[in-house]
Amino acid sequence: MTTSPGTTGPSCRFCGSPLRHTFVDLGMSPLCQTHIAAHQLNDMEPFFPLHAQVCEHCFLVQLQEFVAPEHIFSEYAYFSSYSSSWVEHCRRYAHMAIERFGLGAAHKVMEIASNDGYLLQHFVAAGIPVLGVEPAANVAKVAIERGVPTTVQFLGESTGTAIAAEHGQADLIAGNNVLAHVPDINDFVKGMRALLAPTGVITMEFPHLQRLIEGNQFDTIYHEHFSYLSFSTVEQIFAAHGLVLFDVEELPTHGGSLRIYARHAANEAQAVHPIRQSVQDLRERELALGYRSLARYTGFGEQVKATKRALLTFLIEARNAGKTVVGYGAPGKGNTLLNYCGIRSDFLDFTTDANPYKQGKYTPGTHIPILPPAAIREARPDYVLILPWNLKNEIAAEASYIREWGARFVVPIPTVQVLD
Repeated sequence: MTTSPGTTGPSCRFCGSPLRHTFVDLGMSPLCQTHIAAHQLNDMEPFFPLHAQVCEHCFLVQLQEFVAPEHIFSEYAYFSSYSSSWVEHCRRYAHMAIERFGLGAAHKVMEIASNDGYLLQHFVAAGIPVLGVEPAANVAKVAIERGVPTTVQFLGESTGTAIAAEHGQADLIAGNNVLAHVPDINDFVKGMRALLAPTGVITMEFPHLQRLIEGNQFDTIYHEHFSYLSFSTVEQIFAAHGLVLFDVEELPTHGGSLRIYARHAANEAQAVHPIRQSVQDLRERELALGYRSLARYTGFGEQVKATKRALLTFLIEARNAGKTVVGYGAPGKGNTLLNYCGIRSDFLDFTTDANPYKQGKYTPGTHIPILPPAAIREARPDYVLILPWNLKNEIAAEASYIREWGARFVVPIPTVQVLD
C-alpha cells in the first residue's frame, strides 16, 4: 500500500486512491504464523494494526503493509499437505486442468506459491513438466525432496521475466490463495503476464469477499492477507495489465472461494479461450448486491463485535460450569480470532495441530500451547473449539473419538455453534 502525493494517509495498492473508509478494525495483532518457542515466551512480541480499509474508487478491501513479505514468507509454518481434503481438492483440479486444456509432456505447468508440492505433484505424476515458484525456503525444500522442481523466489515482473527466460513460458499458471498475499498486486500480476505463454491460461483461487461478508469470516483477515477480493475488483486489476478473465467458478474451499481463469487479451488467446457466461453472471450479481457501492461495506464491524461477545459468553459460561475447553488446529485464521477476542489459556487449556513444525510451540500473541492431536484423547475435554472452521467436517471425522466421553465440537464462525 502506498501514500498518494499530497496526502499523509495510505492509498490503494491497486489504483492509488486515498483510503478513507474502514471495513473492519480488529485492533492490534501479531503475525499469525510466527509461532512462539518456549524460550521466547518472555520476549517482547511485535503487534501491528489489523485495520482493513476499502477503496472508494475500485472497492479493493486491504490492509496496510507493515511487514515486508520477505519477513513473513521466507520461512513459513504452513504446509499445505497436512490437510487431506485440500490435497484431494488439488488432485481433482489437476485432473480437470489436464483434460480441459489438453496438457501433456510438451507443455509446462507452473504454480506460484507452490508450498510443499501439494498440487504440482499431481502434474508430475502425469508426466507433465512443472516448476514451482515458492518464496519460503523451508517448504520449497520439502517440495524438491518429493520430486517437484522449485525455485525459491517472490514473483514480480522482473523475476517473472527472468524465470521465463531460463525455463520458458507456462501453458498453465496456477496460484492457490496467493493473490491476497502480495502487497504489490500490480507487480505480481505483471509477473504472471511475463510468465504466461501466448495462448496459456492462469487460474487463481482466493477467498471471495462476498462469502467473507455473508459468512462473517473476519478471522480470515490477517497481516499475511494484504487484499480481500471481489470478482469485479479482480477483473479490473487483471484488465489493467492486459489480462482477461474468461471463466470463473465458485468453490466451497476456505469458506467460499473463486477460481478465476485468465488469458492474454490478444486476439490469438481470445479465439482459444472465449469469455464464458459465468463471467457476466457473477459480475452482474456483485453489482446487484452492491459491491460497487460503499454502503455494502458498512456495518461489517458491528457484526464482528457481536460474534466476539457471543464466543466469549460461551467460553465464560463453560468455564463457570466447570467445563474444560481445548482447541483444534493453529491456523492463521485461528490466531486472528484468539487475539481479537482475547482468548488465552484461561479459556483454552491448549490447542493441537497435525503439523510437527507447530507442535511444542505457542500461539502468537495469546501463548496457548500447541500440542499433537493425541493430546485431546489424553485430556478428555468437554468441548473442542475448531479453529480452522473451514475444515470442520474433516476434523469432526478425524476426531470423532471425542464422543466416546461425551465431548462436543464448537465452531466459532459464522456464529457460535455447538455441533451435535
